[in-house]
Amino acid sequence: MSIVQQLLAARIDQALGREPAELVVKNARLLNTATGRIEGPMDIAIAGDTVVGTHGVYEGQREIDARGRVVAPGFIDCHVHVESSMVLPAEFERGVLPCGTTTAICDPHEIANVVGLDGIRYFIEASRQLAMTLRVNLSSCVPATALETAGARLEADDLEPLMDDPAVVGLAELMNFPGVIHKDPGMLAKLERFFGRHIDGHSPLLGGSELNAYLSVGVSTEHECTSLEEAEEKLAKGMHILLREGSIAKNVTTLAPLLSENTWMRCGFCTDDRNPLEIREEGHIDHAMRLAIRAGSPVLAVYRAATLGAAMAFGLADRGIIAPGKRADLVILDDLNEVRVAQVVVCGRPATEALASPREHPVPPGYGSVQRATVTAGDFASDGSRLVPVIGALPFSLLTEHLDGVPDDDPEIARLCVLERHGVNGNIGRGWVKGFGRVRGAIATSIGHDSHNLITVGDNPDDMAKACNHLIAIQGGAVVVASGKVLADLPLPVAGLMSDQTLAFVDERLVKLRAEAKKIGCTLEEPLLQLAFLPLPVIPHLKLTDRGYVAAGPEGLRILT
Repeated sequence: MSIVQQLLAARIDQALGREPAELVVKNARLLNTATGRIEGPMDIAIAGDTVVGTHGVYEGQREIDARGRVVAPGFIDCHVHVESSMVLPAEFERGVLPCGTTTAICDPHEIANVVGLDGIRYFIEASRQLAMTLRVNLSSCVPATALETAGARLEADDLEPLMDDPAVVGLAELMNFPGVIHKDPGMLAKLERFFGRHIDGHSPLLGGSELNAYLSVGVSTEHECTSLEEAEEKLAKGMHILLREGSIAKNVTTLAPLLSENTWMRCGFCTDDRNPLEIREEGHIDHAMRLAIRAGSPVLAVYRAATLGAAMAFGLADRGIIAPGKRADLVILDDLNEVRVAQVVVCGRPATEALASPREHPVPPGYGSVQRATVTAGDFASDGSRLVPVIGALPFSLLTEHLDGVPDDDPEIARLCVLERHGVNGNIGRGWVKGFGRVRGAIATSIGHDSHNLITVGDNPDDMAKACNHLIAIQGGAVVVASGKVLADLPLPVAGLMSDQTLAFVDERLVKLRAEAKKIGCTLEEPLLQLAFLPLPVIPHLKLTDRGYVAAGPEGLRILT
């Protein structure tokens, strides 16, 4: 008998009760995503990484007593940039797995915009060492647009060798939707390679015939809906709507009315960009589910969307349901409505045990990625005193306002600069922003979506130069400066995006950074990530890249002169 036959024979014997199952979850009330009912109590039998029995009584070599609690399938994060957790994949897993997230679909385009294919290959290799499932979508927009300077450029030919890797799902978020609509040759080439495969969407505010054109090339998901009306149109046109709750972009409460017993199979949840503080303080996908339930979404529809609906969106036929033959990812709940997780089983093992197992994680690329000479205060001088236009930063939103006619003496207008940091051209984009409060000093970070140049906001060139020079010295991260002194920092030496330390280390530094940013007058609860999205030109309405202001209009994106 071959090894596979032995494996299958063991499953059959354990399913029939001829042999004790390797693990049994006893006295479980099963949340059945197939029927939409809570059934039981019953036992759930597991052989290796696979469920082999439900709706019965089983003996186990090992047993977990659920004591009548509800047991649901593991939760799925449908779209995440692990880099935004500011830690490496193994530490990301340590943060989210106890929250019930057993599967995540990641797009490593943050690191890819810095180091190219090496970054994507790293995530593929890292995924093989995790207890949770981390699947990879290949980054479609490196760079996101031609209106910024990235550290790498990936074309269709670059991605093709990775397409058939078992860890790869398809093509990641197609951010350059104007490029699709205007038939950009590079976009068409990527779409040709991935024709008939999964393609993630990213089309904020797009509707009408332009949305039809975008969907006609095979795009299937959307996580950028900012209104219920937008989500309803996209759902009606066949998109799988992902309700997102990140650290900045939060639309679960707004979109919760969309999620019902009739639509759950076309919905899912995602975090997109969520820093470790929010994961520790609030949770992960479990937090998004809680918000949806509190906003009125039917409880079982929420669970079905977070599990089976998400699995169907990405063709993951082996999960999303607790049933014989499916992957043994289970969440034991203390409270169904509050999505309070008591225990997690991942791939047939208790998560605490799986996380404690020694594993060989690959060495990340991207050290020494900040390739820029030091700067002076003179580099931050604005071109004249004209403050038009001004970016209006909106709390907990990726969208910005395009402000004109703002008084020069408005005390809440701050200087904003984006510095190319990949050693390509030395560009500096200069502008103004309103929405950070009366900042007295400077805040800077090397996280600047999606090309990840240095970005700084402040009220004076001296502190802005000090902040950027500190980032150059520590090879990326975040810093708060006032009166020429560094008040707090977080080194992120891996591509200027991630720490090679623990979650606890990053948490401690982020708490200090938030506190010091508040002391110098910043009124935003999440200043670093809010700052990080101001260079992202594919999100309307006004952004700043190293090449200058970028505005969104009827004709697409353009640099303002």
